[in-house]
Amino acid sequence: MENCSLQKYELNKNGMGYSHAFAHARFENYRVMRTRFVSLLIMLLVGSASAAAEALVLITEQEARLPSPTEGGLTARAGITRGPKVMLISPKSEAPVRAPVHLQLKFQGFGGAKIDLSSVKITYLRNPNVDLTERLRSAMRSDGIDVAAAQVPAGDHDIQVDLRDSGGRATSAKFTLKISQ
Repeated sequence: MENCSLQKYELNKNGMGYSHAFAHARFENYRVMRTRFVSLLIMLLVGSASAAAEALVLITEQEARLPSPTEGGLTARAGITRGPKVMLISPKSEAPVRAPVHLQLKFQGFGGAKIDLSSVKITYLRNPNVDLTERLRSAMRSDGIDVAAAQVPAGDHDIQVDLRDSGGRATSAKFTLKISQ
């Protein structure tokens, strides 16, 4: 090691290679920093991908075992004003799908009214009912809900969505998630 540093000193003392040694040190520093940056970027991307690929537990096994609600719990009301609309976009088919499922709901207001996100309530219809709102809060937007991977146990699961628009008009929609083994 001493010979190496002596050689650098002699080169620098003679004025030969000083700028080359300086440039080489800067280049080495750049390479180290670039390698560290790329490593950090890869770790962040892999971490984000694994977090995104992780399924959101929408309904637990324990909740799925709760008894079904008694009939007659929902009533349809019609009014003169046109309230907001809730549509199930995904899963598309009536046939059972495998979990995790891509759950996508679309909210639509009419007459310039916006959806009031603070009024959105999502309920798993069981006895007793299970409030799913907070589980889905991070996936809510003004135009709907989008969960790339929702974990749901096998079976038929009735979900109800209640919301209001900025005009105070309310709507309620019910759909069934059919999940196969």
